[in-house]
Amino acid sequence: MHRFKIALLALAFAAQAQAQETYPSKPIKLIVPFTPGTGMDILARTLGPGLSERWKVPVVVENRAGASGNIGTEAVARSPADGYTALVTASTLVMNRSLYKSIPYDPVKDFTPVALLAVGSLALVTHPSVAANSVRELIALARAKPGRLDYGSPGNGTPHHLAMELFKQQTGTRMVHIPYKGTGPATQDLLGGQIQVMFLTVHVVLPLVQAGRLKMLAAGGTERSPAAPQVPSLAEASGIRNIDTDIWFGIYLPAGAPQEAVTKLNAELNALLKVPATAEALAKQGLQAVGGTPERLAQLTRADSERWAQVVRAAGITPD
Repeated sequence: MHRFKIALLALAFAAQAQAQETYPSKPIKLIVPFTPGTGMDILARTLGPGLSERWKVPVVVENRAGASGNIGTEAVARSPADGYTALVTASTLVMNRSLYKSIPYDPVKDFTPVALLAVGSLALVTHPSVAANSVRELIALARAKPGRLDYGSPGNGTPHHLAMELFKQQTGTRMVHIPYKGTGPATQDLLGGQIQVMFLTVHVVLPLVQAGRLKMLAAGGTERSPAAPQVPSLAEASGIRNIDTDIWFGIYLPAGAPQEAVTKLNAELNALLKVPATAEALAKQGLQAVGGTPERLAQLTRADSERWAQVVRAAGITPD
C-alpha cells in the first residue's frame, strides 16, 4: 500500500512538471499542404530554421500535397491542439471553402490564426499585341469587344483565375477563360499570343516585361508591389478601391491551441520577419514580409472567406 501511494505521488509530480513545461519543449512540425518550391513552402523553410535556432528545438517542414491543399490542411485540423503542429498555407485556404462542395474542415472554426506572414503580388499582364497600354484602356477594349479577349490561368479555381473573375465582375467586362495545367504552359501561350491577358506573380513576369515580351498594366492589388514600385496597383490603375487580388500567406494552429503557444509563436515569427536577411530572401521569391497579430489574420480569414465566396458564386466556378 505504501509503495502504491509513492507511485501515485510520483505520477502526480510528473504530470504537474509536464504541465508546467515552458513552450516549446519538443519538436515543432510545420505542415505545408502543397509541393516543395511553392510560396508557402519557401516561407516554411525560410522561417523554420530561425525558429529552431531561437528556441533550440527541431522545427521540421513536412509537405503533404494533394487535393488542392485539402489533405495537408485536414491533417493539421485533426492534429492535437498542443501547439506543436502548425499549418503554413495561403489564401487558397479560404478559397477552397467555396470551390468544393464538401471539404473535411472549416477554415474559420477548425484553426487558430497565429500570424500573417507575407503577401505575393499578382501583375495584370498582356501580350504586346493587345491595343491597351493601361488598365483603363484594357477595360474599354474588353467592353467594346465582349468575349473577344482570352485570358489564361494555371487551372480552374486557382488564385489567378479568381483574380481575373473578380476583375471582370468589378469592371463589367467579359473575357473568355482558358484554363491550363500549370503556370508554365499558360505563360508560354501568353508569350506566343494564343491568349491575350493573364494575372501572374510579379517576380515571374518582371524579366519578361523588361525584355519587351509582355506588357505589365498593374502590379499589386490595393497597393503597389515593392518589386515594381513604378507600376500602379490594380486599384490605382482601375479606379476601383476594393479590388484586392494579392495572395496572402499565414500560419495557423489547430482550434483550441494553448494561448501561450499562439503568443510565443506569433512574437518569434514577427521578429524573424523583421530581420533584413529574411525579408531579402523572401523578396527574391516575390514575397513581401508582413507580420501582425493573430487578430489581424483572423479578421482576414473571415473577410476573405466571404469575399471569395461571392466571386465563386457569381462566376459559377468549379475546380479542376
